[in-house]
Amino acid sequence: MHNRLDAVLSGTEIARFRLDLLAWFAAHKRDLPWRNTRDPYAIWISEIMLQQTRVAAVIPYYERFLARFPGFRTLADAPEPEVLACWAGLGYYYRARNLQIAARLMRELGRFPSTYEEIRRLPGIGDYTAAAVGSIGFDLPYAVVDGNVFRVLSRIFADSTNIAGSRGHKHFAALAGKLLDRSQPGAFNQAVMELGATVCLPKNPQCLLCPISTLCRALRSGRQNDLPVKIVRQKSVREERELFWIERDGKLLVWQRPAASRLMPGFWELPERDQLPQIAAGRKLGSFRHTITFHIYRFELIEAAPPPDFGQCRWVTLEDPMAIPASTVLKKAVRIVAKRRGERQALEACAS
Repeated sequence: MHNRLDAVLSGTEIARFRLDLLAWFAAHKRDLPWRNTRDPYAIWISEIMLQQTRVAAVIPYYERFLARFPGFRTLADAPEPEVLACWAGLGYYYRARNLQIAARLMRELGRFPSTYEEIRRLPGIGDYTAAAVGSIGFDLPYAVVDGNVFRVLSRIFADSTNIAGSRGHKHFAALAGKLLDRSQPGAFNQAVMELGATVCLPKNPQCLLCPISTLCRALRSGRQNDLPVKIVRQKSVREERELFWIERDGKLLVWQRPAASRLMPGFWELPERDQLPQIAAGRKLGSFRHTITFHIYRFELIEAAPPPDFGQCRWVTLEDPMAIPASTVLKKAVRIVAKRRGERQALEACAS
């Protein structure tokens, strides 16, 4: 496969690809809140939230976040715990921290950066996000390349280049850049991603509904279900850990990750033996799984009595432990205990 489009699609086919795709997008695009604005700040917020998060899950967070932080100045001025609390539940909390750091840089600059190079230099922004924000917000001619784009391009060109790794990324980025409609780059980028998200699906692509199926080399050769090729050599890591549920006078004992922590800095967790090495374990309250990238954790939730030395732990009101920036692990533990207590109360009511 060459990086020259004219080796695969003729100039007439390229023009038809752009025209048919954009016409389909105009008629069939989903009504998403970030598509109703050209405000680069709002577009930037949506793109960061959509990283590794489903569209349906993002929508309510996006609307609440913009209601609370409608511009980069309000985000820059907000207390960090409030930003983290608004983000809680979306995961990958470094994204929220990077948003606020970037907002403070914008406050110093006095505006939202308007060139690709300026946007790309913001913390938490890579090539994809810079291209998305730049093209949609400022009509900058940069092509986006994400999982949806990989899939569309690999099938259109019947290209078996491995999409995992830098070589495959550069290869498809070059193709995307040559295919881009520079007269309306924002709409074109969104159209390619929308096609991958709703029609050119990972499994069972809806080829009969595809506006560019007649140009698809993979469909022509019956290979649409075999592409793209993604060979990942990373193995999953499994780990079992214990969490301690310690109550006293309607309060719960928790600890806060330090600001310099690599994982979820500033968030609150239930203690483990690292925080309370002398803790005496009691009865098991339940267990649950939690996955972070390729790490698969199994947590045992253990009841324990308050130890004589709390270390760096502190008490929070049990009635509303989510008033603090709480990790997803802590939230899962709270739900397990709440469910267990609800079942016990139901049994007591039946017995009485």
